[in-house]
Amino acid sequence: MQAIEFNQLGETLYYKKLNNGLDVYILPKKGFSKTFVTFTTKYGSIDRTFVPIGESEAITVPDGIAHFLEHKMFEKEEGDVFQKFSESGASANAFTSFTRTAYLFSATDHIYTSTETLLNFVQEPYFTEKTVEKEKGIIGQEITMYDDQPDWRLYFGAIENMYHTHPVKIDIAGTIESIDKITADHLYTCYNTFYHPSNMLLFVVGNVDQTEMMAFIEDNQNKKEFPEPTPIERHFEEEPTDVAIKDRVLNMDVQKPKVYVGLKAKRVDLSGDEMLKHELAVQIALECLFGRASNFYTEVYEGGLIDESFAYDFSLEKGYGFALIGSDSKDPDKLVEAIKNELKKAEDPSYFDAEAVERIKRKKIGFFLRALNSMEFIANQFTRYEFNEMNLFDAVPTIEKITVEDIVKEFDTIQGETQQTVFKVLPMSEKKA
Repeated sequence: MQAIEFNQLGETLYYKKLNNGLDVYILPKKGFSKTFVTFTTKYGSIDRTFVPIGESEAITVPDGIAHFLEHKMFEKEEGDVFQKFSESGASANAFTSFTRTAYLFSATDHIYTSTETLLNFVQEPYFTEKTVEKEKGIIGQEITMYDDQPDWRLYFGAIENMYHTHPVKIDIAGTIESIDKITADHLYTCYNTFYHPSNMLLFVVGNVDQTEMMAFIEDNQNKKEFPEPTPIERHFEEEPTDVAIKDRVLNMDVQKPKVYVGLKAKRVDLSGDEMLKHELAVQIALECLFGRASNFYTEVYEGGLIDESFAYDFSLEKGYGFALIGSDSKDPDKLVEAIKNELKKAEDPSYFDAEAVERIKRKKIGFFLRALNSMEFIANQFTRYEFNEMNLFDAVPTIEKITVEDIVKEFDTIQGETQQTVFKVLPMSEKKA
């Protein structure tokens, strides 16, 4: 077992790759009462075209299948897995993102029992055509519920505008039509391809003994048989760097208009330290331009163009990346103009003020230091960083090294008219005939 020291943060992370390929990380937190364990596969909604394990030709599966599979994993022949976690006092959950599917629990006691439950239920699939058909109704209701949420439609509308072919433009849950095509055979094909231990990561953070916990996990895995690991072939069509749609409007039952300006990232082939630096530099740039201490924020807030819903964010994964900036607004067109003007000003390298950059860096370091005391934050973020060959605990030293020149250079890659899109959700009363 390898011990990885983070002296600045006073943390020691323990790591071992097991014989079946599973990456196991343990972060002991003495004195904490709660323990979080996450078991995650590098398989999300964008993985729709791939070569199934043991085959040679790529297939495309129905949209929403990774999320569907997540739902079905909790149902076993002997009953619901949630009940089993409850019996040992653990709280269990799961989620599917564009790039990964995570199963997790938190508990203060019976940690080994719940860890065994987690490992076993994720590694013992049980799907039948009858239970798959039953689940379609449940997930269909979930899709309908999200379709009625204006903020969700705003978020996905902006992403749909940006991408020509990349499956990030497709809703994680799919559509009622796409999930209707899912069969038990589809689920087994996806499970067997993406749920091999060599494509997964187990992370434990809490008041545990790393040696005992690692031995417990290793013993559990050694009792099971898995096929030899093989590299997974995922296929994506070539994606242009310009946006697919410049401007689009959706009319819904909302009181106040909503708008996002989207910026499509060009640098989407990054990983490791390079990706971490790029991601953090762009986040700092966005806060410089649009944060609550910025001139922009003061002007548009006092001008009544934004309210407390104003937000900006940058998302980056291998293959795609985008920033979203927007708010509920009484005049979305004026807000879009103001955001674009601010972006235009930022094309001048001297627009980023060194003092403001240092202030935001200190604020961001403070955020990470506080967050690293939250086991829930660490449990939720650690795997995402590892899957991108970054380390969550490298964020603070990386921020310390970022310069104004880095910020200008990295932010420039998401700038430009051809990379900008606008998506608005307007009240039904403003619908054009």
